[in-house]
Amino acid sequence: MKTIFSGVQPTGIITLGNYIGAFRQFTELQHEQQCLFCIVDQHAITIQQDPTSLANAIRSLAALYVATGIDPEKAVLFIQSEVPAHAQAGWMMQCISYIGELERMTQFKDKSDGKEGVSSALLTYPPLMAADILLYNTDIVPVGDDQKQHVELTRDLAERFNKRYGEVLTVPEIRIPKNGARIKSLQEPLKKMSKSDPNKKGTITLLDTPKEIEKKIKSAVTDSDGVVKYDVENKPGVSNLLTIESALSGVSIEDLVAKYDGLGYGAFKAGVAETVINHLKPIQDKYYELLESPTLDDILDKGAEKAHAIASVTLGKMEAAMGLGRRR
Repeated sequence: MKTIFSGVQPTGIITLGNYIGAFRQFTELQHEQQCLFCIVDQHAITIQQDPTSLANAIRSLAALYVATGIDPEKAVLFIQSEVPAHAQAGWMMQCISYIGELERMTQFKDKSDGKEGVSSALLTYPPLMAADILLYNTDIVPVGDDQKQHVELTRDLAERFNKRYGEVLTVPEIRIPKNGARIKSLQEPLKKMSKSDPNKKGTITLLDTPKEIEKKIKSAVTDSDGVVKYDVENKPGVSNLLTIESALSGVSIEDLVAKYDGLGYGAFKAGVAETVINHLKPIQDKYYELLESPTLDDILDKGAEKAHAIASVTLGKMEAAMGLGRRR
């Protein structure tokens, strides 16, 4: 079995795009590989967070992981800050990182652009991310295009560490998820659906109410000809809605086009909304059941224990290789 690691920040509510593009794949992978899913709360504080809101968001994300199908008996679900090895190994990765390569990170340049001052942690975010991955002898890291550069740096740092101190760390492979269900914004269907989109009408979250979902899909950008047809280039809005319904219903896009033939966009959007609402209802029911339940705490306690058991072994090898602590 291969080991797969994925980390998600507890900032913003998971979108329908996140769910279709990543979370549903996680539920499949957990049956085939050893999977570790980490709520990376230490990454979240690279920018200032309200403490109460952050604590609530961490618990909310944990509940959503389980509600969407992550099985704590098959996968390890844990919170980054509850495993001290992450911060310790993160410092060690900083010590072999170069300022120049960190300053070249696209996300650092984007997030620091035009700011009078930024946190030093925004610059050293990638070494901590490298530590997250490397502590678990990770073979595969499934990431979107926006995180590919960070995992490439992780590979570089692992190779650099091994060259200097011996073969201690596993060099992970990058896996860009391959699926046709790339969900776009409802308002700007040429851009991906994002939880950071300031236009909330463009994004459906997993916790939106039925009324909110109906309203957002009803106002989704389409075109003026009223024909339901899959044509990404000329009808991106209609194609996006077809992709959403197909991904959640399991019905092929071809069959959906036939289903809506001659019905117009009103019936089409109503059908898409109904599919989304029906699909999300059991997830939402499970989420709210878990949110205030001691069951969630039990899952996270056990996850932290399992993660610590693995990470502490790797950390010990790293420290010994670098000459830290007392020789025994």
